[in-house]
Amino acid sequence: MEEARSCLQCGRVIKGRIDKKFCDDGCRNAFNNKQKTGNTPLMRHINNILRKNRQLLEDIIPEGEGMGKTTKRKLTDAGFNFTYHTHQYTNKKGDTYGFCYEFGYLLLEGDWVLVVKNQK
Repeated sequence: MEEARSCLQCGRVIKGRIDKKFCDDGCRNAFNNKQKTGNTPLMRHINNILRKNRQLLEDIIPEGEGMGKTTKRKLTDAGFNFTYHTHQYTNKKGDTYGFCYEFGYLLLEGDWVLVVKNQK
């Protein structure tokens, strides 16, 4: 006799293929979405900050261009948080760029910020 299998998301009995893990697409999507989001409120909060930072940097660069310029004040007023970034890059001249995924920024003199997109 076959052992009853239960849905990984809701626990209902699964009918159908032997390798099936979820009772329907809704449960499969809910389970996968839960796996992809941060496990703790702190992780979700930081990921939200990084996504917002990335979007703000992307909005600075004109369509079809590889870089743009703005002021630190404009970024801060829009909600950019300079504390959080995904990684840093230091070029041969010694300039250190902060990156939020593929969009980076370099703090320049006089409150200016250079925003670049990593093409790799």
